[in-house]
Amino acid sequence: MQTTEAEPLVLTSGRAPETPEGLLARLAALGIAARTVGHPPLHTVAESKALRGSLPGAHAKNLFLKPKAPGPYLLVVLEEDRQVAVNALLRRLGVPRGQFTSAVELFAELGVRPGAVTPLALINSLPGRVRVVIDRALLDGVETVHFHPLVNTATTALAPADLLRFLRALGHEPETLELGAAS
Repeated sequence: MQTTEAEPLVLTSGRAPETPEGLLARLAALGIAARTVGHPPLHTVAESKALRGSLPGAHAKNLFLKPKAPGPYLLVVLEEDRQVAVNALLRRLGVPRGQFTSAVELFAELGVRPGAVTPLALINSLPGRVRVVIDRALLDGVETVHFHPLVNTATTALAPADLLRFLRALGHEPETLELGAAS
């Protein structure tokens, strides 16, 4: 189904997707300091590395998966250089089988397009519909972590503790995943 910019898109939650401006306002309302930098559209970690300039701190890659058996979607947030086998990762998380979601499912649940997946998109998802798992390498020993603010034409930096506080304020309890030192 084709939609135009003027047509409101409704998420699984029944709401219209949050805007980047609304997301940043929500962070500010919670007292979370966030620094956002605009840039050309980025679709891959390699593109991000090439264009990031000097954005100190940790950077992430995000996998949005769905189990083949009934259960919540999985948003796995990994340190950008982390190499993982998706099936082994799923098994480690207690999910025997799963797959990447389609672009339609991604937008319906998180309100973002491929290339803009971010834990900040949980602002668009109802609690319990997405299980969020974060690589401990993004939480320990870094001052800032960087994510797209719902679009892949900007990057937002925030403290790891503030990311966790934001997710909890949304009703999403993040899990941490210990994978050892990132490669």
